[in-house]
Amino acid sequence: GPGTANFVHEPAMSIEQLHDALTAGREAAERASIGGARLFIGGEMGIGNTTSAAAVACSLLGLPAAQLAGRGTGLDAAGVARKALTIERGLARHRADRPLAALQRLGGFEIAALAGAYLRCAQLGVPALVDGFIATTAALVATRHQPDLAAWLFYAHRSAEPGHRRLLDALDAQPLLDLDMRLGEGSGAAVAMPILRAAAALHARMATFAEAGVSQS
Repeated sequence: GPGTANFVHEPAMSIEQLHDALTAGREAAERASIGGARLFIGGEMGIGNTTSAAAVACSLLGLPAAQLAGRGTGLDAAGVARKALTIERGLARHRADRPLAALQRLGGFEIAALAGAYLRCAQLGVPALVDGFIATTAALVATRHQPDLAAWLFYAHRSAEPGHRRLLDALDAQPLLDLDMRLGEGSGAAVAMPILRAAAALHARMATFAEAGVSQS
């Protein structure tokens, strides 16, 4: 579709659209796995998608919009207040504690696709590196739907969006970086990638005391 519907007035997606978006994400994970990927990074690009992400997160965490609505791409204080009010109007009509229901009523296609990708990655045994606020909302949906997924997720960074910290706390997630980023498109995860590479290399190549000839006396 050209975009999701206005969740103040109607569900953001139909059931069929939700299914299609989840399927798109699953297929992306499958393509990555077939291509030999050992780590999956999902990115997103959208207009107004911090609003959708905050609405879904508020619905699943039972929090008021004022605690999760942030500046996004540069709103002033009045803009953030309008954003929180819009989210509250959507929640009044469509709040749900079931993850896929909240996603369908309040989310975006890209959030659903990311959730579908994370779920399929775990099934395929491919870990995923989660990017910022929107991607972490997708991870929240996916782990609430399938809790075993949590073991397959790494978190790249803690973004400047106020809701992101609350999401990470709810997921008991420890991000690799805290650089006050306001980034999407998977860019924060790309910045964190060298840290994971270095950690894997250190784990795989560090000599034991015996191998290094270090005395244990």
